[in-house]
Amino acid sequence: MISDRLNHLRDYLRDKKIPAVLISKDENVYYFSGFKGDSTMLLVTEDKAFLVTDFRYIEQAEQQAPLYELVEQKEGLIKKCAELAKNNGVKSVSFEGSVLSFDEYTRLVKELQPLGIGESVSLDSLRIIKEAEEVACIEKACDIGDEAFEDIIKYIRPGMTEIEVAARLENVMRCLGSEEVSFTTIVASGKRGSLPHGIATEKLISDGEFVTMDYGAVYRGYHSDVTRTICVGKADEKQREIYLAVLSAQELGVSLVKPGASGIEVDKQVRLLLDEAGYAKYFGHGLGHSVGLEIHEEPRLSPKSNCTGLEIGTVITVEPGVYIPDWGGVRIEDSVLVTETGARRLTKSSKQLLEIKEN
Repeated sequence: MISDRLNHLRDYLRDKKIPAVLISKDENVYYFSGFKGDSTMLLVTEDKAFLVTDFRYIEQAEQQAPLYELVEQKEGLIKKCAELAKNNGVKSVSFEGSVLSFDEYTRLVKELQPLGIGESVSLDSLRIIKEAEEVACIEKACDIGDEAFEDIIKYIRPGMTEIEVAARLENVMRCLGSEEVSFTTIVASGKRGSLPHGIATEKLISDGEFVTMDYGAVYRGYHSDVTRTICVGKADEKQREIYLAVLSAQELGVSLVKPGASGIEVDKQVRLLLDEAGYAKYFGHGLGHSVGLEIHEEPRLSPKSNCTGLEIGTVITVEPGVYIPDWGGVRIEDSVLVTETGARRLTKSSKQLLEIKEN
């Protein structure tokens, strides 16, 4: 698998006429080498592959990255990588421009002299289509999130704080095998539901309030992303109306995800449905994003998407929401896999309106 990825990377370098590339993004270091850690860079040329790290990670790298020549650095990653480039006769070195800081870039230019500095590249596009093993890891992370949801709907009650709910979700996921949380857990109740990224606070959850929970697990480096909105108590007529409008939009979005679908068009059709219900003006973010080694990857479903056609093997979220100031909000989100026939939901917990009543 790593050998295939390395070959794919070298094909990319040949197509771009790039003699060598310095890889410094942790997710890409892991993807192309198998090494999972930080403070490490890869230098890949047409016929050489170096993993440069420090004493702390040498033993780990030997185990995880057998296809790479391991090089221990003692005076700085960039200095050692530049030295390797010079010693291996490359003419210039390209780099991940979105990752290197200005100071690191300046240091790289200086250390590479008299070699040239190559163009800035983005290697994330090589990770868009997920291999079967990657999909299995994402699905496992989604299963962990689903189990956490089943637990929380039995646990949550009026009088709890949002922080308590977030802590319960995170603890259950860790106990089920999650390496960490995908991102800062969002728990927004009542009027705070109008905040799309309303992270948990000390606010008490009251009877009859909507609670939106957006969270995810990480399994073997791969993320899940799910959002569910529930009512703690009995929902009123307006809550039901808005919830059903978002649910219809979300289900439409999932049905439109298929090979060749445009990111702009899928987003557009969902907005049109919400517009018919009178709520499109309260939906201000994109419909979805890809997930994998990062929680937010390309391609995206949005009015500004550059995705002209979804590809089989892409994992993407579908997450419409309605956020009404001084009232609250609803968001429903699934992570789905693009298959030959359409979309397969990887998050499987119920999306029907749940009313949590005290026993």
